Amino acid sequence: MAGTVDPSVYKDAVVVLATAGVVVPLAKSLRVNSIIAFVACGALLGPFGLGGLVSKLPLLSTITVSNAEALAGPAELGVAFLLFVIGLELSFERLMTMKRLVFGLGLGQVGLCAAAIGLAAYALGQPAAAALIIGFGLALSSTAMVVELLAAKKRMTTSAGRSSFAILLCQDLAVIPLLFLISVLDAQNGSGSLLAGLAQAFIQAFAAIATIVVIGRLALRPLFRLVASTDSTESFMAATLLVALGTGLIAAAAGLSMGLGAFIAGLLLAETEFRRAIEVTIDPFKSLLIGVFFLTVGMGVNPADIAAHPFAILGGALGLVLVKGVIIFVLARRFRLATATALETAIMVAPGGEFAFVLLNAATGAQLIDPAATSIVLAAVSLTMVALPLLARIARNLAQKLAAPVTLPDEATVLPPGDRTPRAIVVGGGRVGRLVGSMLDEHGKSHIVIDSDASLITAQRRAGRPTYYGDATKPEFLRLCGLEEATALIVTIDNSRAVDAIVLAARSLRPDIVIVARARDAAHARHLYELGVNDAVPETIEASLQLSEAALVGLGVPMGLVIASVHERRDGFRAQLKPSGAAAARALPRHARSRRL
Repeated sequence: MAGTVDPSVYKDAVVVLATAGVVVPLAKSLRVNSIIAFVACGALLGPFGLGGLVSKLPLLSTITVSNAEALAGPAELGVAFLLFVIGLELSFERLMTMKRLVFGLGLGQVGLCAAAIGLAAYALGQPAAAALIIGFGLALSSTAMVVELLAAKKRMTTSAGRSSFAILLCQDLAVIPLLFLISVLDAQNGSGSLLAGLAQAFIQAFAAIATIVVIGRLALRPLFRLVASTDSTESFMAATLLVALGTGLIAAAAGLSMGLGAFIAGLLLAETEFRRAIEVTIDPFKSLLIGVFFLTVGMGVNPADIAAHPFAILGGALGLVLVKGVIIFVLARRFRLATATALETAIMVAPGGEFAFVLLNAATGAQLIDPAATSIVLAAVSLTMVALPLLARIARNLAQKLAAPVTLPDEATVLPPGDRTPRAIVVGGGRVGRLVGSMLDEHGKSHIVIDSDASLITAQRRAGRPTYYGDATKPEFLRLCGLEEATALIVTIDNSRAVDAIVLAARSLRPDIVIVARARDAAHARHLYELGVNDAVPETIEASLQLSEAALVGLGVPMGLVIASVHERRDGFRAQLKPSGAAAARALPRHARSRRL
């Protein structure tokens, strides 16, 4: 006989999975940050949102969470896995490479911001311990959101990206002693001498950490070697989860936080050869559990508290961004960062972050901070996090306006030849462009190469190649390069938007010119054909054809048959991607279809 199932047991899990699997992807399609989406869903579906209306509308119980404490366990696991991954990504080499910014700029930011915010909290009537925790909690920024925003705009390798990452790295390191501090204050809350309590807690923590480190160094590498030898993905995943959770529980048993134990485990595994495989294995679990954490953050947002203290919350949010921003900007300038870099870094790192919720909720649970004060402070932090995508856009725009003019080397100031000699124009002087240029030289075809990378131009001109600096998306520059007399335009860069802009600009000036363009994939190639290129070369298809050619030859198929088969398949792909019939005639002028280099 089939057993009975109580749907209410699984209701909260379904709400979480629906948020992660449906709402967040929908938010991303609308360009809404996933963390903001989780917080918003938590506020909407939590006990202070629709969950508070269950008594009046019982049907809402199927899609809401009326008891946020039911998700406290998974949320704590999310924090532990976040710290586990942070430890996993740290390395001695990385810290030494960035030590000036991490331990100089980063440490200065944490210390000065914590002091300024803590003093303000103390002046507003908070006890010393509460002011200290509030100061450090609000000094920390959102690693998850800032890194995601920088990576999405490909700014991690910029000066502002590196300085922001260095500060965030220092903040991540600071979380561990702060969690330890709260544990000590909790243990000594109203009992005995603080000094004696600190000594006892330190000894207890040292014993727990030493146990984790010793056992980890002895057992982790042999354990993962054994698991890896089975070639079982499931076993490797189970071992990873066991280590992250087990070390967290050992730390918790010693009176420390689970996050501290997981962080130490991550540090130990970062020294092993299994580091990258573990990162890939843990990523889906980490993302989901962190999502649960931010969902519970949203569930703690009480609109009634916000309505009761709107000016305090808004003032706190503005004050936090202003105070942190000014301190970070001044510190960055003291570390000789450019004005534009310092400003962008200050704006990106000024808002609060997820660890403010971790620290302040832990302190509230330890009765070190009044819950009403925690509610107001965390509401202000939430507001700054929601504003972070807008602040990031403002930071980029201001940085571009304040950026110092680029000083070009002498080689990059040489103008393209104005002799009106027909020649091919190759856009892009990277590896692909250099290979195309060498093939044109081999077959006696005159050409020039243009690129917007001044350092690349310098290297190529010193090597004797006809390379010139400029922006090929601008019609004026293409005309200066002799597009009106050019025999062909060959676009080799890998930026799809720039490729589209170059093709459109060239077609507007020369409807009959031969255009061959590099495409990212089949969809981009189809789009380029619609824009009017003669040939689009999709990277994915060409790589597949080359792999097939090498494999068939290696398997003993005659070279002639293989080459013929590859050419036939390439022609088939080209026929599929090109517009057909009247559309093709409109997309590609008659002269362009017949003209050759």
